Amino acid sequence: MDFAGKKIIVTGGARGLGKQFAVDLKARGAKPFVVDVMQDTLDSLKKETGISGKVLDVTKEKDVEAFFIDYAKENGTPDVLVNNAGITSDGLFIKKKGDEVTKFPYANWSKVVDVNLHGVFLCGREAAYHMVRNGVKGVIINISSICRAGNLGQCNYSATKAAVVALTVTWSKELIKAGIRVGAIAPGYINTEMVAKIKPEMLEKIVSGIPAGRLGEMSEISKAVQFIIENDYFSGRVLEVDGGLRI
Repeated sequence: MDFAGKKIIVTGGARGLGKQFAVDLKARGAKPFVVDVMQDTLDSLKKETGISGKVLDVTKEKDVEAFFIDYAKENGTPDVLVNNAGITSDGLFIKKKGDEVTKFPYANWSKVVDVNLHGVFLCGREAAYHMVRNGVKGVIINISSICRAGNLGQCNYSATKAAVVALTVTWSKELIKAGIRVGAIAPGYINTEMVAKIKPEMLEKIVSGIPAGRLGEMSEISKAVQFIIENDYFSGRVLEVDGGLRI
């Protein structure tokens, strides 16, 4: 798929990786549109880059359906969806400190599953529906993570990112007959705001275990997004961009 004039929706697109994707796609001649939960970050993005967006909670089925209907009416069927919106809420499954034993809160499990899995499903479903209905041979890209293999203190996040890969493979098999490709990207530790919140001593330990010897840059994940869009033979697979960490 060529980039020129292509309509691309990026979820979680006002900050971090999503913002990088949108900015780089615009530079390639595409027409990105972002959704996010914060109006102020959307306003900042519009002012800084000229990229438009809209507030959307990807966990709300009716809101997601309404957004895609409105988007299609105003812009036409999207050519690409980048399912990027995601959150973390870390903690040990069971934690023992002295005589006290605590459980991982269900609320922390639920909110991560809502955004990282339900949100991916809802946005992917609506994008695919409009593509199939209007005969658009589009692309859906889901953002997974190296943590899909399991990661200490991230049972919720890891579970959702593994599920995202299963969705990717399933959707690719079902949608290929309509000419729609589906792929995923599994980033390692990337130089984002989220990673910047990791305690310095812990981050130093993480970086020391990366064969490449450094964090990845957002631009390097953005190039992976562009590769999937451009390569018409890529579908049903996961690109691991992790500096060799998962060998």
